[in-house]
Amino acid sequence: MSEPITPTRTYYGVFAALIALTLLTVGVSFLNLGAWHTTVGVLIGAVKATLVALFFMHLLHSSRASWLAVLAGLFWLGILMVLTLSDYLSRQVLAY
Repeated sequence: MSEPITPTRTYYGVFAALIALTLLTVGVSFLNLGAWHTTVGVLIGAVKATLVALFFMHLLHSSRASWLAVLAGLFWLGILMVLTLSDYLSRQVLAY
């Protein structure tokens, strides 16, 4: 089975999108978004990570086993994040 050939134009387009998203991240860092600051930054980072995984790591045209490995890793990351945040958010501040 032959691998699908991705045009060079696609890679340049993804690269331009990554640069644009990086500039957007820098621009957003100067805005006062309050509680939404972290959410917007993580959202932009997730979009950039998705572009890198799909195109530069060739996940877009890979097998189901590769997708399963990625999804299992993301599921495990989610478990770790939930456990860490539940511990952090359940702590009580002690006044001395």
